[in-house]
Amino acid sequence: MGKLSTLSSAARLIVLSVAVLGLLGSSAVYAQDVAVGSATATVQAVLSVTATSALAFSTVYQGIPKSIANNNASAGVFTITGQGGAGVAVYMQLPDYLSTATGDDRMVIAFSTSDASMDSTSNTDPTSFGSGWQNTDPHNFPAATTVGTVGQNQSAIFLGGKVIPTVDQAAGAYTGDIVLTVAYNGS
Repeated sequence: MGKLSTLSSAARLIVLSVAVLGLLGSSAVYAQDVAVGSATATVQAVLSVTATSALAFSTVYQGIPKSIANNNASAGVFTITGQGGAGVAVYMQLPDYLSTATGDDRMVIAFSTSDASMDSTSNTDPTSFGSGWQNTDPHNFPAATTVGTVGQNQSAIFLGGKVIPTVDQAAGAYTGDIVLTVAYNGS
């Protein structure tokens, strides 16, 4: 018989218990490794919007509507400067009326679905359109609108419209606010 048989039954129980615990308590050891990555971001150029020229109807006569095309020297001009080629959302808030300084009279102003153009060539002269979106709706600019093109960081919006004075329109100067809001859209 072996050495196990010479041990007392209590001793045999202890040896077996230690052997079983040794088998149950052992676990596989695995190798491990660590990697360190990084996060990066580049903030694009700040957007800047400027009302360069007013939409100027000049002299208007009672009862006679007057229109200014978006390619006329009197068209309103807004410039947008930012990251060239970056997509932007463009929203133009247009008035329904022009008012006198005292607010005691107002005159209807209207904008058609083709009264705006957006030139993406850094050109700010409405009479010599370069490239971009011509004769578009000032209430709904195209979703693909960008600030300039890659390498060009400026666009210009040219705005036309129509005033409709009544036959008894009060004499005087009339004004109204046109608000342009531009924001990067991530494209």
